[in-house]
Amino acid sequence: MVDLRWRIKLFLNFHLITLCKMDSLSLQKTFNENKCCVILPTYNNQTTLKRVIDEVLEYTTNVIVINDGSNDSTSEILKSYPQLTQINYEKNIGKGWALRQGFKKALELGYASAITMDTDGQHFPKDLKTLLISNAKNPGCLIIGARNMNQTSVPSKSSFGNKFSNFWFKIETGYDMPDTQSGFRLYPIKEMREISFFTKKFEFEIEAIVRAAWSGITIIPEPVSVFYPEKKDRVSHFRPFKDFTRISILNTILVFITFVYIKPRDLFRYVKKKTFLHS
Repeated sequence: MVDLRWRIKLFLNFHLITLCKMDSLSLQKTFNENKCCVILPTYNNQTTLKRVIDEVLEYTTNVIVINDGSNDSTSEILKSYPQLTQINYEKNIGKGWALRQGFKKALELGYASAITMDTDGQHFPKDLKTLLISNAKNPGCLIIGARNMNQTSVPSKSSFGNKFSNFWFKIETGYDMPDTQSGFRLYPIKEMREISFFTKKFEFEIEAIVRAAWSGITIIPEPVSVFYPEKKDRVSHFRPFKDFTRISILNTILVFITFVYIKPRDLFRYVKKKTFLHS
């Protein structure tokens, strides 16, 4: 009886492993067919970087890592992954700059879209499937992994900052969005290659979605999981005063552009289209 149970357990485990491998192979195929990669910008995340990379590699080998001037053991960790495309900077410039260089490299390698993930362990690689499936249904769209910002583990400053950002995004684009600050996104980099950006730090992620919306790219939120560790274990490079000031200045500029150029442009296009249809 014990031997039979063991054989049944072994049989089930074998098929479970086989199914997982098939799923991984299928997902890798989907990444390739959709010309999609994963971009991992990182700065001093030595405690979580290896785990994040290993978990992402369970789903795809199409990975680009940008080491944005880390001065911890990040460089040593990355030496263990020579198979990955890597961009290393000696000086820390900012997350926005790292993402922009990642997009540039991805386009050079022939990718049409790129999923961005933070390397602090906040995002769950299993949600790569969610963004990839949404991309297959909505090609050419920008997919945002929308977090549940109402859960108790979410820091109050993050919740407030997200609501603040969502409010201004609606003013600037006219669209409601539940989570405009999530760094877990799928960018249609091929469609966005002609868009010019000027920000280099955290505020880039706001500029990117606003300019994408202005250019006619549809923004779609998809629910994803999020993990916020205890405050003592939390690693964050967001500087509340400096970065919030940068974001506020950016929103001031974007609102100005919205009312001076974008809304008049859209009104002109609407009138022109109506005139053409009735002529």
